[in-house]
Amino acid sequence: MAEFVFLFPGQGSQSKGMLDAFDGIDVVRQTLEEASDALGYDMAALIHDDADDKLGQTEFTQPALLTASIATLRLWRELGGPEAGQVAGHSLGEYSALVAAGAIDFTDAVQLVAFRGRAMTEAVPAGVGSMAAILGLADDVVEELCQSASSDHEKVWAANYNCPGQLVVAGHAAAVERMMADAKAAGARRVLPLAVSAPSHTPLMQPAADAMAVQLQEINIHMPACPVWGNASATPEQDITNIRAALVAQLVSPVRWTETVQKLVGSGVTQAVEMGPGKVLSGLVKRIERTMLVGCSVNPEQLESSLAGIRGDKI
Repeated sequence: MAEFVFLFPGQGSQSKGMLDAFDGIDVVRQTLEEASDALGYDMAALIHDDADDKLGQTEFTQPALLTASIATLRLWRELGGPEAGQVAGHSLGEYSALVAAGAIDFTDAVQLVAFRGRAMTEAVPAGVGSMAAILGLADDVVEELCQSASSDHEKVWAANYNCPGQLVVAGHAAAVERMMADAKAAGARRVLPLAVSAPSHTPLMQPAADAMAVQLQEINIHMPACPVWGNASATPEQDITNIRAALVAQLVSPVRWTETVQKLVGSGVTQAVEMGPGKVLSGLVKRIERTMLVGCSVNPEQLESSLAGIRGDKI
C-alpha cells in the first residue's frame, strides 16, 4: 500500500445536513453527542436542522465542521481503514488534522475552535473587513495588485494560496474593493466577493491570534502520531511547542495550500483522502498536482470506495 495523506477541509465546506447520509451510524451519533456535551448545545440539531441559521456563523461553523470531519474519520477507523502517514488541513482543517494525529483530544478541539471562531469575529468589527477570491491570475500578479491597492490605513493581503490561478485576498473592505476592480482590469477570469466579514489569515487577525495564544496554553497537546502540515509554514511538524506556535501563526499568515500539496507529492505521497464534508480540497488538489489520486468521504458509499482504493493502491 502506497503512503497516503488525510486532508481535512476548512470553513466553506459546511452545509446543512452534511452528515445526513451517515444517519443511524453509531460512531457518528456518538461523536455528535460528544461534541454536544463539550459545547452545551445540540450539535446534531445544528447540523441537521440549523433552525436558527447558526451554521453560517463562524463560532458555530468551526466546531460543526470539525465534528463532521472527525465523525467521518472515526467511521473510517471502525471500518478497518489504515492510518495515513501524514495529515494536513486547510485553515480550520489544521485542527481536525491535529485531532486525527492524536495531538489534541476531540473534546478540547471542539471547544478550542468555538473559541477561535468567537475570537475571529470579535477581532475586526463587522463591515470593516472582507475577503474575495481572484481566479485566473498568477500569484505574483495578485500580490502586486494587493500592494498597489493598499494604503497606509487600508490594506489587503493574499490570504489563501488555494491552487494555481485561485488566490483568496482579505483585508480592509475598501482596499479589497479597490483590489477587486484592479484584478478585473488586469484580466482576472472571475472576481468573487466571499460571504464572510472576518479577514482571515491577515495581520488584522492579530487580536484573535493573541487570544488563541493564551487559550492554547490551557490545552494539553500531545506528540502527534504522524507529521501534521502547518498552513503558515507549509512544512510537517511533530514538535509540541512548534504546533502551538503554528496554530497562532496561521491566523495572521496566509494558507500555503498549493505549496503544501506540491511538497507532499515531492515527498512521495501519491494518494489522499479528503476526510470530511464536501469535495473542495479534492478539486484543489487536482488543480495543483494531477498525479495525486484523491478520494472523498461525503457519504458512507464514497468513504468505503476511498477505503477500497487505498487498500488496492488505486482510488
